[in-house]
Amino acid sequence: MAADDSFGRLDDDDYPAYTMGRAAAMLGTTQGFLRAIGEARLITPLRSEGGHRRYSRYQLRIAARARELVDQGTPIESACRIIILEDQLEEAQRLNAEYRRAAESGNPTATG
Repeated sequence: MAADDSFGRLDDDDYPAYTMGRAAAMLGTTQGFLRAIGEARLITPLRSEGGHRRYSRYQLRIAARARELVDQGTPIESACRIIILEDQLEEAQRLNAEYRRAAESGNPTATG
C-alpha cells in the first residue's frame, strides 16, 4: 500500500491501526484483558503479517465498554454477553424503525 493510500484510512473506524500494547495502554488495561475478550469472541482482532494482533478504533470502543462493566464488578464473560445483547437490541431497534417508516410510507416491503 502506498503512503498516500494509508492516510485515507486514518478516519476509518475499522482500520486495525493499534497494536495490542498500544490498545491496552489506551484503555488502561492489560493485554490479558484484550486476549480474554477475544477468547469470549466479543472482538476479533486482525493479525499483522507477523501474526500480531491489531485493533481498530471500533474494537477499542467495544473493549472500553467491556472494561467499564468489568470495573463495575461484572464477570468478563457476562460483560461480553451484555455487550453482544446490547448490540443485537440496537440492530433490532434500527430494523424496526426502518420497517415502521416503510409501513408509514405505504411501502411495507422496503428494508433499507
